[in-house]
Amino acid sequence: MNGKPEVEVQYFVGCPNEEALRRNVRQAIKQTVLEIEYVETIIEDDEAARKAHFRGSPTVLINGNDFLDMPEPDEPAMSCRVYPNGVPTAEAIRERLASIS
Repeated sequence: MNGKPEVEVQYFVGCPNEEALRRNVRQAIKQTVLEIEYVETIIEDDEAARKAHFRGSPTVLINGNDFLDMPEPDEPAMSCRVYPNGVPTAEAIRERLASIS
């Protein structure tokens, strides 16, 4: 990291929630005064999932930490991620970003 907070969205193409989450993250970043490093990582197979410590698609990491503090899985694999209250909203993401400034 180069001093800027980093937000990473990990997902695989075809995931039903990845588009909504990526949109919410981009909107949250626009609403913050912070200069953010934004990265989208497409997970293409189980090997990439293992290397990325993939928690499922889609996942938001802020400075390498899972948005909901989900621990790294013992055996990362291509899988969908279910958020108990739906994908994080732009407001919830913006609030988290504001708390790290």
